Amino acid sequence: MLTFYNRACLLGLLAAPLFGAVTVASMTPSLTPPQLIGTAITWTVTATDTARGPLTFQFNVAPPGGSFAMVKDFNVGTNRKKLGFWQPPTAFVWTPTGIEGTYQIQVVVKDFKTGRTASQIYSFQVDPLVTGDMPVTANTANPLVALFSAPSCAAGSLMRVSFQESSQATPANTTNWVPCNPSATMTFEIAGMYPSTAYQMFAQVETGTNIVNGPPVSYTTGALPADIPFPASEVRIRPRAGADTTDSVLLHSITRLSKGVYYPDVATDLSGNVIWYYRTSSTTHANLLTRPLQGGGILSIELGPSWNARTVASQLVRQLDLAGNIVRETNTGILQQQLIDMGETNAGPCSAIRRPAPVGAACLGGFHHEAMQALPNGYTAVLADIEKIFAPGTQGDNTGMPVDIVGDIVIVLDTNWQVVWYFDTFEHDGGAPQLDITRPAVLDETCYSGFGGCPPLFLTGKGVAPKARDWLHGNSIYYWPQDHDLLFSSRHQDWVMRVSYQDAAGDGHIVWRMGPGGDFTFNNVNNDPWPWFSHQHEVAMENDGAGPLSIFDNGDTRVSEPGVSTGGTPGLGAAGCGPADCNNRGMALTVDEKTMQVTPVLSQDLGYYSSSMGSAQLLYNGNYFFLPALVALGTNHIVSFNMQLLPTGGSVNATKVLNIQGTEVYRSWQMPDMYTPPIS
Repeated sequence: MLTFYNRACLLGLLAAPLFGAVTVASMTPSLTPPQLIGTAITWTVTATDTARGPLTFQFNVAPPGGSFAMVKDFNVGTNRKKLGFWQPPTAFVWTPTGIEGTYQIQVVVKDFKTGRTASQIYSFQVDPLVTGDMPVTANTANPLVALFSAPSCAAGSLMRVSFQESSQATPANTTNWVPCNPSATMTFEIAGMYPSTAYQMFAQVETGTNIVNGPPVSYTTGALPADIPFPASEVRIRPRAGADTTDSVLLHSITRLSKGVYYPDVATDLSGNVIWYYRTSSTTHANLLTRPLQGGGILSIELGPSWNARTVASQLVRQLDLAGNIVRETNTGILQQQLIDMGETNAGPCSAIRRPAPVGAACLGGFHHEAMQALPNGYTAVLADIEKIFAPGTQGDNTGMPVDIVGDIVIVLDTNWQVVWYFDTFEHDGGAPQLDITRPAVLDETCYSGFGGCPPLFLTGKGVAPKARDWLHGNSIYYWPQDHDLLFSSRHQDWVMRVSYQDAAGDGHIVWRMGPGGDFTFNNVNNDPWPWFSHQHEVAMENDGAGPLSIFDNGDTRVSEPGVSTGGTPGLGAAGCGPADCNNRGMALTVDEKTMQVTPVLSQDLGYYSSSMGSAQLLYNGNYFFLPALVALGTNHIVSFNMQLLPTGGSVNATKVLNIQGTEVYRSWQMPDMYTPPIS
């Protein structure tokens, strides 16, 4: 017999949403197994939920004999109400480029409101490209990228691929070395080739100090697609004496801040000829290539649906291989959930905040500027914005309304792209020696929806000041291996900050702030009237952390008086500079944390002015690479300049030994090949 208590419990359970059942209704590949290495397979998945949902979908893949790894993390699906099921927000396309054997493809479906999940696994046989003793080549979706597959090699040895134009017009290039897998064939993505060109390529096997070349095979690249526009380059200064030409590849993260022609990201040689490209499926190429990866591939912030139905802007971060296949993908929505589970109170979903947003409300909006994979254990750091509402009058706002202030959060992901650590700038805003919420952006920058360079905004309007205060505008992260901390560059504070990371064990406090009004003094050895950098980009400790600190100095505070935003228009500035000398600078600084002093070893006028974007990099031969990224040469004519500087011994000056003009970009890198990115 059921007692009143038992009946009440049973009724409560029946009414509770936790009884909602989640079911994977179907999981179907576009091609039946077996398929060859390099074949793209699209997966169709449907699921049902007896609760209201929404349902989210995660895809994981386990290689033969291996464990599952996340490829696309939980993202909210689409409810096909008339058909009675949910499906993923975008198709899951899987292209196996590793070894042959039986792969396990897993979909996990979860209702985050009820906590209920369901999963299904599909076993898929992948066959080798190689069937005999000779290596073979195959096409990829990118006409400038080939697959090269060779027979297996002995355990303990290494293999790479050497490839060269059949005419031998250029030196041979090589991939990175990869450990041999004696139970399977070896497959490589070959990238860095000219279009419509014949190549010879062969495997090299290294055993101890002995390298053995395999038999060569031929491959001819395809033409550049006629329906994709490609940017033009102009060589302003060809490589001069002392130039580093071993770093023979320029990789460009191309962006457009206004309407017009949308180019793909490209890599070129030192004459501006295209040797690689990446383009999203979007006709507007709405992505931001943030970093090249060791061994090939890129990290990219991309447009796409996520948990917030109000926007698709900057909601995804992807790791892609050289052919453009997704290796791993996460999104703002799932990271919000993980951060909430860790106790973070400022990075929840914006859609959960009532309007008008009350003082103290905060949410994570989108990714911006940075995703980098140079942390120990293969961890990845990404940068996202946080909006938070403060009392009227904060940071000098005169609207009389609550103020929306945009800050930043650094999120560190493990090798499976799950959150392990974060640095929320609003948790350190109480004043010196940390950040100060009452200190506005140096040039009083603000943001509003749709304004170029601003993240998507969700809390402005209706009872809140119509423009958000763009407080920090973080733009780069660097892992400092000597101190196990992070360097965080804040453009709008004119500061570089050392943040206590301690390999994911740090508390995130700010160890020091470098820049005007910060914790360091500047040893002004060259009597510069404005020695400090301002509104800087791509800050890093070179020589694998030993220094110096390289900085692209946009110099916006030299151009505009502090507190007066001019939109980056050159004019009479704080240092008295005029249009002729309000240029960007390439800088390198030694950093003495004992004396808290920085000293310039390089501070060179670059001859151009870019109000935003830019790159700084130490090359392997001791030269420097700098990028004024958005230079106005006339009305609606915006270009970039990829330049190499040869330092002048005994001074802070340098000589230009290479200069290539290109289209407007976010960042560029000069590298020896597509497999060896800068090692800052």
